[in-house]
Amino acid sequence: MSLRLSTVILPYRRWHEGGRSAWMRAEQLGFHTAYTYDHLSWRSFRDGPWFGAVPTLTAAAAVTERLRLGTLVTSPNFRHPVTLAKELISLDDISGGRITLGIGAGGTGFDATALGQDPWAPRERADRFAEFVPLLDRLLTEDAVSYEGNFYSAHEARNIPGCVQRPRLPFAVAATGPRGLRLAARYGQAWVTTGDPKLYENGTPEQSVHALRGQAEKLADACAAIGRDASGLDRILLTGFTPDRGRPLQSLDAFVDFAGQHQELGFTEIVIHWPIPDSDFAADEKVFEQIAMEAPAQLR
Repeated sequence: MSLRLSTVILPYRRWHEGGRSAWMRAEQLGFHTAYTYDHLSWRSFRDGPWFGAVPTLTAAAAVTERLRLGTLVTSPNFRHPVTLAKELISLDDISGGRITLGIGAGGTGFDATALGQDPWAPRERADRFAEFVPLLDRLLTEDAVSYEGNFYSAHEARNIPGCVQRPRLPFAVAATGPRGLRLAARYGQAWVTTGDPKLYENGTPEQSVHALRGQAEKLADACAAIGRDASGLDRILLTGFTPDRGRPLQSLDAFVDFAGQHQELGFTEIVIHWPIPDSDFAADEKVFEQIAMEAPAQLR
């Protein structure tokens, strides 16, 4: 299988001051999917401009025709399944069925406290995620849903006519732990990872590849446990968070070497960040565009 190449465009620019042109350029460059982060703010961008994911993707859908669009990733930190489902069905309709929902359990960043709550403990995040995903699955596939859970409820929630994509838009489930991997196996059309965060500061690329191989094996085990063929689940690597950091974007050859190593691990999609000057995602735009246009042919 050919390796798909996608990008993630952070929503930090006003739409008419570079935001719009980036999404249009992503389609021109031939990316498979252009994602955006679904955060209220994020790390070093907290004190600068930052726009909402769903309106941004809606606008992107209006200025593109073929490019798939999605979130990397949405989490329960400030989302509720009932309202999220309505937005996703609308977005899938507007885009003509081009939406992928990247979804994860969330973390302890700014999103976790922006609504005034204390950050959830890891166990509560996992518990909420385990309830959030199945309920969202139902809301996107059934006309009316009622549900009473420990964390989320729905009372005769209507979602007619449902998604353009049937039975619903695809889920790309971000997970590394056993509970999250079980959710990816059961509900995901794709699995997402950024690698092992413990290796980011002092690990080596070789250690990262070994860790990713281990994650993929655990995913296969989770699939086997429910009788699912793991080969039918796409595997997405969001780059920029492994010990390689920005090195794969330094040249076409460096990227092809990096991507080829991960293709051998079974990854079907590599996601690279759209260059942002003076940030962790700084990169030469000419090299970035060369990678977008030439790397996929070398990875077939």
